[in-house]
Amino acid sequence: MPSALPEGDPMPSDGALPATALADAADRPLAFYLHVPYCATRCGYCDFNTYTASELRGSGGALASRENYAAVLTEEIRLARRVLGADERRVATVFVGGGTPTLLPPADLARMLDAVRQEFGLAEDAEVTTEANPDSVDAAGLAALREAGFNRVSFGMQSASPHVLRLLERTHTPGRPERAVADARAAGFEHVNLDLIYGTPGESAEDWSTTLKAALAAGPDHVSAYSLIVEEGTRLGQRVRRGEVPMTDDDVHADRYLQTEEALGAAGFEWYEVSNWATTPAGRCRHNELYWTGADWWGAGPGAHSHVGGVRWWNVKHPGGYAQALADGRSPGAGREVLTAEDRRVERVLLELRLAAGCPLSLLRPDGLAAARRGLADGLLRADAFAAGRAALTLRGRLLADALTRDLVD
Repeated sequence: MPSALPEGDPMPSDGALPATALADAADRPLAFYLHVPYCATRCGYCDFNTYTASELRGSGGALASRENYAAVLTEEIRLARRVLGADERRVATVFVGGGTPTLLPPADLARMLDAVRQEFGLAEDAEVTTEANPDSVDAAGLAALREAGFNRVSFGMQSASPHVLRLLERTHTPGRPERAVADARAAGFEHVNLDLIYGTPGESAEDWSTTLKAALAAGPDHVSAYSLIVEEGTRLGQRVRRGEVPMTDDDVHADRYLQTEEALGAAGFEWYEVSNWATTPAGRCRHNELYWTGADWWGAGPGAHSHVGGVRWWNVKHPGGYAQALADGRSPGAGREVLTAEDRRVERVLLELRLAAGCPLSLLRPDGLAAARRGLADGLLRADAFAAGRAALTLRGRLLADALTRDLVD
């Protein structure tokens, strides 16, 4: 089942934020994340806050069924308008994620986007993304989404190898993601992402090479490639614990990453975040860049997380409890925390170091700065960036980013 929510302070019933959260808000971008918690089936590796029809049956999930979900989520967008009050910022990015957002009809996704547009307005160049499974969309649906104002789509391809897809319990067949990209292009989507996963047990170097070639042949302008993490409580995690499938060695993960960098680089893609590559700056996911640079975003939907001006909060996880709170006129927030200056410093180092531009050396304390100097000497950080006052990863540094980051935040 999905992972637990963090601990935190109680959320005010009206969702009100401290006055400090909105200080200087005009200087920060504002984004919306809209969570759609439904999936046709649960993939064996997934621990996201998602639910199948059988998991919701008899558990109060009817309060936020797929049929009325757009109306329920719209109520939280209206709550956001009341909480943010006189905030005049237009929304810079909207990202609809899940789950499988495209299990909802295009008209419902359009309704959710319209609520953001009506309550806040969209920036003239707003990026509007929806996630989709390759087998949950067709040409007509993609055309309807484009007409509604979506201008970016992200498909969960994961692999082109049949046996890897079976182990991951993905429902689409090889070749379907490529057709989905073609349909998206025909519908007028200029920006298309493919999500890939490497390091699945039993995946060979040849399997991953085939996946990369298939992804590139589809013609996206953005690729996200993530190392498989086997989470506790998932079906895959249980199979690994029972010894049915082996864990993938860290060295294999590193080899797959190097394969990815080589193949994508040769095809004209440039990395801008450790797990993300784009063909042009315009092709980067601006929504995720706002996360990584500490902007403000409101996460609407069950289990969604938000951050505004150093205040972070998260919603109740279950769709039934989420819908009931909004029906009662209450915030669906389950808890929140007010970040200290030190919390925000550490988060900046953790997130910005993953970006190609790196993080300012001025964020580092003496021990962290000493670690950065060691990282420079060991070839983990770029000398040109260091001379300009930034810690920015080399290719080798990307492979060791987690360990290096732990040292830098000291």
